[in-house]
This record gives sequence, structure tokens and C-alpha cells, in this order.
Amino acid sequence: MVDVSHKADTVREAAASGKIYMSRECFDLVQKGEMGKGDVLGAARIAGIMGAKRTSDLIPLCHILNITSVQIDFTADEHESSITALCTAKTTGKTGVEMEALTGVSVALLTIYDMCKAVDKAMRINDIRLISKNGGKSDFSEAVSEG
Repeated sequence: MVDVSHKADTVREAAASGKIYMSRECFDLVQKGEMGKGDVLGAARIAGIMGAKRTSDLIPLCHILNITSVQIDFTADEHESSITALCTAKTTGKTGVEMEALTGVSVALLTIYDMCKAVDKAMRINDIRLISKNGGKSDFSEAVSEG
């Protein structure tokens, strides 16, 4: 584990996103709230938050953080029958929350898969990535890195 004891506490924030593609039938059931297991996006939101909070239990050598905020948002794209998840995590501390944001979005998308697999086993989870981070030694924004 990296020694961060010499670093100053700063407000740190990170955002990550990912997308799940599904059949039209599955997408429609999720949007109408008619999936057999219940409220898919509600359950996925809670699971993503819980995943972000438990990141240090899942990722070896990841620091235990006192997360002050985790938010999971979803955007549905009817044209491609997909749902994009965005996880934003925040803390005040000596190390960043990138892994927490990435874990949160991953767990949210896996929960969608789990709740929908009876209807569509061919769903694809793609494009999980860090969108931005700030508050540490170096800031990052996807828009800047792609340019």
C-alpha cells in the first residue's frame, strides 16, 4: 500500500461512467418498471453506492476512505436500447476516489445485468472509464485527454 501520510487532506472528487446495451424488449421493461425482480434502476443505484463504499474490500492495496458523497445517475438511450451509468464520488482526504467511482459504476451496471438476465442474457457492459478527477496532485478530465 502506498504511504500517503505526508500528503495534505484536500477535497477530492472523481466521476466514472459505463454503459449497458440490451434488447429492445428488456429496455422497454426496465423503462416501464415491469421487470420481474422490481425497480431495476433503484436497486442498481443503491448497489452502486454500496459498491463504492466497499471498494477497499474488493481492490487489493486500495486505501480505506471516508467517502462523503456518492451519487449514481442513469441516462437511457432509446435509440440504442442502452443505459449509461454515471458515478460521482467525493471525499476529503489524502488520496483520490477514482477507484470508488469506477467500482460504483461497475457494480451498478452489474446489478442491472443481474436483474434483467432472465429476459436478455446477451446484454453487453462497455465503456467503463474515468471521466474526471480533481483535488489531488493532478487533475484529469476526459475532454482534455481526448484532445
